[in-house]
Amino acid sequence: MKKLLFVGLSLLLLASVVATAQVAPVSMDLDTALSYYQNDSFTIEYSDTGQAQLLGIIDAFKAALGVPGDLDEKSEDKVGAFPVDISLKDIVTKLSQAYYTLGNVFVDPKKNEDIYLKGKNWGLKSLRMNPKFAELEKKRFDTAVAAETDVAALYWTNSNWLRVAQKHPMKAVFAGVTKRTGAIMNRLLELDTSYLSGGIYRSYGAYYSGLPIGKDMNKALAFLCHVVDEPNYCTDEEKVPGADEYFENRTFFVEFYLMPKKQWEDAARILKSVIDDPVGDKFPFMNTYSHEHAKKLLAEVQKHL
Repeated sequence: MKKLLFVGLSLLLLASVVATAQVAPVSMDLDTALSYYQNDSFTIEYSDTGQAQLLGIIDAFKAALGVPGDLDEKSEDKVGAFPVDISLKDIVTKLSQAYYTLGNVFVDPKKNEDIYLKGKNWGLKSLRMNPKFAELEKKRFDTAVAAETDVAALYWTNSNWLRVAQKHPMKAVFAGVTKRTGAIMNRLLELDTSYLSGGIYRSYGAYYSGLPIGKDMNKALAFLCHVVDEPNYCTDEEKVPGADEYFENRTFFVEFYLMPKKQWEDAARILKSVIDDPVGDKFPFMNTYSHEHAKKLLAEVQKHL
């Protein structure tokens, strides 16, 4: 009996070690890292292998930028002061996106704040590498944003920033974060609503659904209706072409509108449509992730049916 107990405890300990083991990054050069980037998205696997690939991509980007191991990426000032040649601005933006992807897909929400903080700081770094932005920002942030044209830098700065703010919503409101992220989103509406299959509409929909002060579910619906085909909820909003090909549009509609409004039957129907649709070739990584996320949301929705 003691032997069996010892074996059982040993297996439990082993399982615990495996469950908490760190995923090691895949070593790769910059060209290899960039080969994983298509259609404004990463084409890694949704698996431990994919996480290792993404960590390797982050390491390759940082190596290309010459980022030292002791740079405090959680510090906006230190990242801002780190010198980067203007020719590498796109790599800085992609590093911001890679951090967002890591925090959003692979890391426990209780442990991903620092990852989003790093992504936000590199996004701001990319924006400030534009001399015009840096000069205008000395006067007003929103003025600098209104003159900016780099859609990707604006989008990933904002995406990371919103996730950080989500952790401390009241603090973000009083610190003026929502005004600055709002300025970025307004600029993105002017520049390119099609980026990442209507990404700005997803951002604004989630934004108005989750605000601690000023929450507006009608505005959340109006933005999300640009990326879903739901005539029972949406009226004459112009749809982003091919929005259904990017499954996160539908999961956002469920998570940030239908579930808060307790529309459980429609939520279940739409989530099942995500799960049933083939992943396709255009967004294999994010659609596979959305499949799994839809299953988790559906399990929650079914408790209310």
